[in-house]
Amino acid sequence: MTSFKVENLSISFGGLKAVNGVGFDVAENAIFSIIGPNGSGKTTIFNMISGIYKPDSGAVILNGENIVGLTPDRIARKGIARTFQNIELFKNATIMDNLMLGRHIHMKTGVWDGAFMWGRSSRAAREEIAHREVVEGIIDFLDLQSSRDQFVANLPYGTRKLVELGRALALEPRILLLDEPSAGMNTEEKEDLRIWIKDIREEYQTTILLIEHDMNMVMGISNRILAINHGEKIVEGTPQEVQHHPEVIKAYLGEVE
Repeated sequence: MTSFKVENLSISFGGLKAVNGVGFDVAENAIFSIIGPNGSGKTTIFNMISGIYKPDSGAVILNGENIVGLTPDRIARKGIARTFQNIELFKNATIMDNLMLGRHIHMKTGVWDGAFMWGRSSRAAREEIAHREVVEGIIDFLDLQSSRDQFVANLPYGTRKLVELGRALALEPRILLLDEPSAGMNTEEKEDLRIWIKDIREEYQTTILLIEHDMNMVMGISNRILAINHGEKIVEGTPQEVQHHPEVIKAYLGEVE
């Protein structure tokens, strides 16, 4: 069982309050979305959760433990993985290689073990086979079989976004942070992504935090939504509640008659 909540997170840059007292609880195996205009503090919240930024105050509680102050790699080992707005992949490596790199926190054999694989029965060889089986499952899940051995640099943008999603899944996260996963995708790719996000929650039993500008996607797949502006919470609730909130209608969804 995984419990996750954010309490009163705040951070300033150069005297400017980027996030001010934001807090929320996320139910296990839920899809929780954060919406707001550019510069509202959404990615900054993800950066504090994942350890890239240390907040000035507040807490990030994972299974009863405050993980604020831990390094990003230690937070990843505790089960939090993320994707980024700007794709962070090794372009001169294949899909398979990029996804295998996502398995690094689960690898127990060291460099010397890997250097002396004198047969398929060696510990390092057995471990590599097990990790490749996990990665192959992700490749099948995301329908990446046809391009699995291609270099990332040669892939369309939408496919690269899927590879980054796959690498995050390779960490076997309990909490998955998706930062604008549909950016740059066409309509068909976005529809596929909607289905995959739902399937990830079900098949991988993963709690998902989503930052996304596509309101149709957000309203269609989220259990709860947090709307923020200027680093502060406007409203949190169900898609219906947020959709009909006057400030959300005005700021994010457009005026209605």
